[in-house]
Amino acid sequence: METFNYWEFVAGLGIFLLGMNQMETGLKNLAGRSFRNLLQKFTNKPWKGVLTGTFITAILQSSSLVTLMVLAFLGAGLISLKNTLGVILGANLGTTFTAWIVATLGFKVSIASIALPFIGIGALVYIFFTNRQILKNIGVLLLGFGFLFYGIELMKTSIEELANQVDLSQFSDVPAFVFFLAGIGLTALIQSSSATLVILLSALHSGFIGLDQAAAATVGSNIGTTITVIFGAFQGTPDKKRLASFHLLFNLTTGILILPFLHLILNFLQTLAFGKDPLIDLVIFNSFMNLAGILLFYPFLGIIRKWLKRRFVKEKEHLTVYIQNVETSIPEAALKALEKDLDLVYERVKQFILQVSGNIQESPMQVSIWKRVLGHPFEIIEEYNEIKVIEDEITAYHIKLQSESMSELEAKRLTSLMLSLRMMVYAAKAFKGIAQNLKDIDDAERNLPRNLYKTIQSKIQDTLEKIDELKAQELENEQIPEWIKLLERDSEKEIEEIYIEAKSHKTDIPFSTLSNVIKEYIRGLYNLGASVIHAKHPIQAVMDSPEPKP
Repeated sequence: METFNYWEFVAGLGIFLLGMNQMETGLKNLAGRSFRNLLQKFTNKPWKGVLTGTFITAILQSSSLVTLMVLAFLGAGLISLKNTLGVILGANLGTTFTAWIVATLGFKVSIASIALPFIGIGALVYIFFTNRQILKNIGVLLLGFGFLFYGIELMKTSIEELANQVDLSQFSDVPAFVFFLAGIGLTALIQSSSATLVILLSALHSGFIGLDQAAAATVGSNIGTTITVIFGAFQGTPDKKRLASFHLLFNLTTGILILPFLHLILNFLQTLAFGKDPLIDLVIFNSFMNLAGILLFYPFLGIIRKWLKRRFVKEKEHLTVYIQNVETSIPEAALKALEKDLDLVYERVKQFILQVSGNIQESPMQVSIWKRVLGHPFEIIEEYNEIKVIEDEITAYHIKLQSESMSELEAKRLTSLMLSLRMMVYAAKAFKGIAQNLKDIDDAERNLPRNLYKTIQSKIQDTLEKIDELKAQELENEQIPEWIKLLERDSEKEIEEIYIEAKSHKTDIPFSTLSNVIKEYIRGLYNLGASVIHAKHPIQAVMDSPEPKP
């Protein structure tokens, strides 16, 4: 008798998870911006959030992915906690769509006949159209779909072989609660409730386990899938922790309430006209469980939100470093502390500009999971918000310092430092405003916007090096460097060159967007240079941002 081919099962599980990952990647790249816009526009009401969460999760086939997406929006302040709760409810229902596909197709037809053409065509499209982003992502999507079904085939075959070798009667007396715990553990381990459902459907199809046991494990898998989100919010803001807590609360409460009535629910399903196929019964039970949870929680979302708002409340942490340790009663020491904090702000803004412009290359291991899911603009918004928080903290310190008795020289120094802070924040704001535009230009297929992107990166790198050199100078100099004065002229020159090129070259980015990006990145660099002038080399006039000519 042949032994259980566990490597076939492990390979099937790995290929299935790889397929899901590839499908997510392809869909994200093809319609990622559409999904992001959908989340922003259609979550202003809890019921819209439920529908949006259901739809997006059904398409992306991953409630963890959608939940991490929502966590990123919440951290960036783009969605309120109240409206994200509805999305989480919908995501739990939408994730059942995968089980429906597997139950209706995966065990009814020859899976290999479905999988291999998708794998073959997808791989060829991906390889031969690497430079065509849309076709390349379609190839990734097809490849992922093929892997998904081929992984199911391997898992199904290996479990069927095991079922033929084992006396299945020995499992009939195992309590459903054991399978409930197994569902939690397995899903927490592989971080995919969809993969757990495929394993359960395969085991149920082969007769290895009964419907009651499979349903109990399904309840457990709903709880186990919250582990991914909990890890994603572990070091996050209080709102992220509240959302992760709600996700756990929803799945845990629904599971605990459903488990005692498991047998009654399944018996009822089997009395219905369509309740003759155990596979269909299991996916109906899965959908019913999540729908029942939505109906249970939806009326109390307002109360739950208020309860969550009282959780994870802690003393506000300061983002400034030095001014928190120096009392304003000694202006000389306070000004030194302020200078040191402004040095940190300068470095932070500079890194922010490099990040927005793509001049910082991160390895895949350094990139957080929600950045890989959404692209950097959403973490950039969160970073910009922290810069604004630092500005507020320094402004509050400035107000306290103004009430102290200072010499005329100290008062002028304080004014220069605050002007420097203002210009740095303006610089960050300019780049924050074009973050998504720069990403779109980088993703463009036409040479015109892509060449412009490279030019912008080079210009930013060169200008930041000049600003660093200016900042390193020790002697005061009331003369504004000529290269800073010429930045506005450079902006007009670049726009004119792009306009001329646009007449003879096609572009998938509107000319108005390209010209606005040029104006704003030049404005940002000018403001950062001006901040150094005010801080290190005080001048009489205020260096306001250059205004574009009409």
